[in-house]
Amino acid sequence: MSTVNGIVDDIDRALLAELQRDATQAYAVLGRAVGLSAGAAHDRVRKLRERGVIRHTTVDVDPAALGRGVLAFVMVESSAWLGDASESFAAVPEIQEAHVIAGTASVLVKVRTATTEQLQDVLRRLYAIDGVSGTRATVVLETFFERPVSTS
Repeated sequence: MSTVNGIVDDIDRALLAELQRDATQAYAVLGRAVGLSAGAAHDRVRKLRERGVIRHTTVDVDPAALGRGVLAFVMVESSAWLGDASESFAAVPEIQEAHVIAGTASVLVKVRTATTEQLQDVLRRLYAIDGVSGTRATVVLETFFERPVSTS
């Protein structure tokens, strides 16, 4: 694989873009799209996985179809450092993402629930995490788009 200092090259970027578009493509189709044989495409994808560039392959599911139509971003304020509390946040299944951030809040979480009542319950459980002193929730009314990380 041709890389400079572990950075992906143009063929790797093209492979990643194709996989982000449709990760179910056969290696022969994937290879043709980027000018490689099926075997060479497979080898590059394997190496991208080994290096952690491809972290995992997943299916993009409509949250509303699973009864998780309420999306909120919650700024979590704290009276102590929360950088070591990742397991506490991960224990709340409605939290899809949790990020330690700079600014007036300490952690930003992305929450999906079925109802605003369930969102309120998540906020109560956030307060039970040691060090959490406040929350500010923003409920999403409509999502214009979500996109994967750009390969360019």
